Amino acid sequence: MAAMKLRQLCGSLVIGGFGGTSLPRSFGDRLRAGELGGAILFARNVTADLEQVAALTADVARTQELPPIVSVDQEGGRVARLKHGVVRLPPAIALGRLDEASIERVAKTLGDALAALGFSMDYAPVLDVHTNPKNPVIGDRAFGTDPAHAARAALAFARGLASAGVAPCGKHYPGHGDTLTDSHLELPRVTHDRARLDAVELAPFRAAARQVPAMMSAHVVYDALDEKPATLSRRIATDLLRREIGFEGVLISDDLEMRAIAATYGAGEAAVLAIDAGCDALLVCSAEDAQVAAVDALTRRAEKDAAFRARCEEASARCAKLRRDFRPRAPSPRSIAVPEDVARMLEGLS
Repeated sequence: MAAMKLRQLCGSLVIGGFGGTSLPRSFGDRLRAGELGGAILFARNVTADLEQVAALTADVARTQELPPIVSVDQEGGRVARLKHGVVRLPPAIALGRLDEASIERVAKTLGDALAALGFSMDYAPVLDVHTNPKNPVIGDRAFGTDPAHAARAALAFARGLASAGVAPCGKHYPGHGDTLTDSHLELPRVTHDRARLDAVELAPFRAAARQVPAMMSAHVVYDALDEKPATLSRRIATDLLRREIGFEGVLISDDLEMRAIAATYGAGEAAVLAIDAGCDALLVCSAEDAQVAAVDALTRRAEKDAAFRARCEEASARCAKLRRDFRPRAPSPRSIAVPEDVARMLEGLS
């Protein structure tokens, strides 16, 4: 495989973020060179002007023949990067009080707006179970305290997004709901035994395995499964998720710049470890030099290790299928009206 093609193969596994409200030249150049597989937008990238949002997503999408992933974190509640042009949702714990058909209808309304603005993926729904009221990062982002209910509600949300042409991504595998610390700041640990993990944390992900096209890994250590955080664990990302649970979609790492990973590993080392463990795509959400370091490290390893190159090819094929199945459509810079029935549903939750 030629060096440039190999670099494109490895670059296709990285989804990057950037600063500013227009596409930076350096970021756009790497997209056009095939050295990135997608972009994630944050509040820092968008304004109240929907034409600006639509122009930005269009700039990202048009860089490659097979459009890259154009993604955003838009769960509702406190995780909502877009404040304009999309329906404002309460936290998932409140949405979980609705029946499944209503949740699906609400999520379809959100998905319609995201698709109209040029997004092809939403990092939602949360499949974690809200079992620890002291959890600083999940809490009301989960759909419920009961695993079966949380799974049913989250999967209704996923169906709504998918029906609008937006790829849902279930998170945070294999369960972040009972941690005491925030993986943005440090490495959390879950000490429950395997029986408890099977009954609670893993249950929604098992239910979702055949129903969502993507999942996001957790930067969390699960003592009963491995001493490594899930994102870097072959036992968790491959043996458990692929071989036991049967998930065939794209496994996306949570942001490799989060302290749970970055406090120990540089971006390049973390990227290699995550792909080797079984992740298919890597979020590197802020620093462009970290994104370049990740692609550099993946390329170096793939050049000298045929088995790792095959792992990258497998991951890239999964990502390409996701990109084909959920192509961003030409964006329309207009606000999508919230249907009256959806407005009534949401009003009843306030």
